Formats: sequence, C-alpha cells, structure tokens
Amino acid sequence: MQRYFVDPSQMKEQYVVITGDDVNHIARVMRSRAGDEIICCNGQGRDVRGAIEEIGADAVRVRILEEDLPSRELPVQVTIAQGLPKGDKMELVIQKGTELGAFSFCAFTSLRTVVKLDDKKEKKRRERWQKIAKEAAEQSHRSKVPNIANMLTWRELLASVTQFHYALFAYEKEETSTLRRALSEVPAGSRILLVIGPEGGFDEKEVVEAEAAGFTSVSLGRRILRAETAPLYALSCVSYEFEQA
Repeated sequence: MQRYFVDPSQMKEQYVVITGDDVNHIARVMRSRAGDEIICCNGQGRDVRGAIEEIGADAVRVRILEEDLPSRELPVQVTIAQGLPKGDKMELVIQKGTELGAFSFCAFTSLRTVVKLDDKKEKKRRERWQKIAKEAAEQSHRSKVPNIANMLTWRELLASVTQFHYALFAYEKEETSTLRRALSEVPAGSRILLVIGPEGGFDEKEVVEAEAAGFTSVSLGRRILRAETAPLYALSCVSYEFEQA
C-alpha cells in the first residue's frame, strides 16, 4: 500500500487532503482511483489508512479508515553526521540510511574534506537530499521523514555533542572500543550522534579534539569501509542490536 507524507495541517480528524507533487504521483504515476486505499503520515507519529474519495487537479481527498498503525521507527534516534563525500555519494547515504532507520542527517566539512560548496549550492543540495529522504521514507513505510540539517563545520559538529545522549565517531585505527560494545550500553529512546569521516578519514588532530569534546571513538570492524558504506553498516548494527537481537 502506497504511503504519503502530508503537512500536519492537512490531516484532519476524519479526512486527509493531499496537495503538491503527490497529487500527480497518485493520479498519473500510480493511476489511482476513488476507493483505492493508501497510508498517510503527518511525520509526527500519526499514521492512518484511508480510502481515496476524490482526485482533483490540485488535491486528493482521502477518508480515514484506520488510525494508530504499527510504528516502523528504530527504538533509538540516530543522527548520521557524514563528512561531505565526492559526487553523489551523499544521496546514496541518505536514501539507504533512511531505509535503515536514520532519524536525521547532516553533512560536515573537516581537514580532509575535498568537496567545497558555496551557500547557493549547499541549499540546492539539501533540497534534493530532503526530497530523496521523503521518497525513501515512503518506500520503506517510515512514520517520519529524516531531517536534513544545515551543513556544519568541524567546530560546529563538535559543539553539537550536547544535543545527544551518546556521541560516537567511527575511526579506522580504533582497536579496543567497538560499535557493538558502545551500543550495548545505550537504552531505548536515546539520541545518538554517529560521525563518519570523509573519504580521507580523520586527521589525528581531529581524533584528539573529538575525544576531548566528549565523543567516543568506535571501530566498525577489521576492514576499511568506504565513506558511503560505513554509515549503512553502522545503522545495520543499530537495527540488529535494538530490533533483532
């Protein structure tokens, strides 16, 4: 059953009004008709099953049939802070990371970051990344669309540690502390910041600064992972720890 995210103001007590690009998707891509059932989410935890009543040129009206559908969210809120990678790798991280349950994403720049974006390019990238997150959340039947935060500098990222219960950063030279061990101490409901470096990894100076700021260095295993592979591996570990174990 197709899932659509709507603004909370569009979800009333007994019906939902869908507007924007989703109208075209319902009418022309899915070729839906009156009576077809879909799922609507307000992104704040309210998911409903409904039946299409009317498909107009600018809006689709849906009658609510069922409330309180099962949640598919991770028991912890994981924010992926990704060192800005080259090309379209960030798109892959956001798409697959959303499917794997990430709560939010932010890109950051550090000493070994190669890509440089001005304000205009950053805004355009974030708009595209947010759209990718929405589509991936609908496809994977998420109840919430991950937020794509503003890009951060390394200093800004270090300062954000106070917003989370646990702050971890993946470091290929870490030999004693593993992600699994760190997650075993995390209770459900926690906010976790997981930092993944750019293609060149972290400078040793940055490792010292991160640990001084309150981050815990963790290993993601014996193999060296690509920048776009590491967050997906980490999210899989989170899912296993909290949903499968």
